[in-house]
Amino acid sequence: MKTTMKVKIGRAVLAAAGCCAISYGALAAEITGAGATFPYPAYGKWAEMYKAKAGTALNYQSIGSGGGIKQIEAKTVDFGASDMPLEPADLEKNGLIQWPMIMGGDVPVVNIPGIAAGQMKLSGPVLADIYLGKIVKWNDPAITKLNPDLKLPDQAIAVVHRSDGSGTTFLFVNYLSQVSADWKSKVGVGTSVDWPVGVGGKGNEGVANFSGQTPGAIGYVEYAYALQNKLAYTLLENKDGAFVKPSAEAFAAAAANADWKGAPGFYLVLTNQPGKTSWPITGASFILLHKAQQNPAQAQEVLKFFDWAYKNGGKAAEELDYVPIPANVVTLVEDVWSKDVKSADGKAIWPAK
Repeated sequence: MKTTMKVKIGRAVLAAAGCCAISYGALAAEITGAGATFPYPAYGKWAEMYKAKAGTALNYQSIGSGGGIKQIEAKTVDFGASDMPLEPADLEKNGLIQWPMIMGGDVPVVNIPGIAAGQMKLSGPVLADIYLGKIVKWNDPAITKLNPDLKLPDQAIAVVHRSDGSGTTFLFVNYLSQVSADWKSKVGVGTSVDWPVGVGGKGNEGVANFSGQTPGAIGYVEYAYALQNKLAYTLLENKDGAFVKPSAEAFAAAAANADWKGAPGFYLVLTNQPGKTSWPITGASFILLHKAQQNPAQAQEVLKFFDWAYKNGGKAAEELDYVPIPANVVTLVEDVWSKDVKSADGKAIWPAK
């Protein structure tokens, strides 16, 4: 197989800071997309599998949700990807539809001597106070109270956050706004915010890189990036007061009661869900597509890829610790494709003939 770049989901790819692209050269059929870094490992694996199956190339620019939203609105790509769902009014304004493609979780990661993955406990209010700059040392009483069995150093906390517009950030700060009144009033929610403290890294890749290389660091990344970069993730206290470990099972527990059918435009945020086993910073990643298609054949290629991914990509996603979208939700999504995505002359383009 001749390619300009063969996708390999591994440490070398995920640790690289900056813009990442999935590209397979100038083949007869190619679809283009841009946006969220959160689902990049899964989309990369799907792209590799689909290219081998169908011969269609995927060029996906992993530039952050904010960039993906801008590019699809400007019609410079076939589809956009965002971990922050757009509200129905924004979809309507820009002639877009969106749908959930995959689910996963944000995890706090730390770089503290002697602290391994899953050893440290954090609560939402403590995490918020660290990112507000109110807790500045790892041996602060608020942290040691949660971790009486750990020997925490008298070391400054190096806060790491995203520097770009990011759906991973949206999930993170949406959660902090629910558990901290100070965060909600002083910083708020968005794909980018005015961070009180810390340094920024571009993409999940950049945050993983900074967190792994900076002594005393704390950052937040999608779970696959924590695993692939061998970062020490923390336990996190959930809404039911249980300290839980991030895992596909914990993400699935948080998503278990999601009412996609009752969510206009599939607008649904899964942070801080109830349940003793629920991971509190769980979220879906969404695909954005224009309703009116000037090139219906190209739009069909996009939908064929995502249809294939729904039906054949679940196992690969699970191996990367994501949660596939349930089959009943996939049916809802494809109904929307049939009803809303049309050619310039108003003809439905899905199902593909």
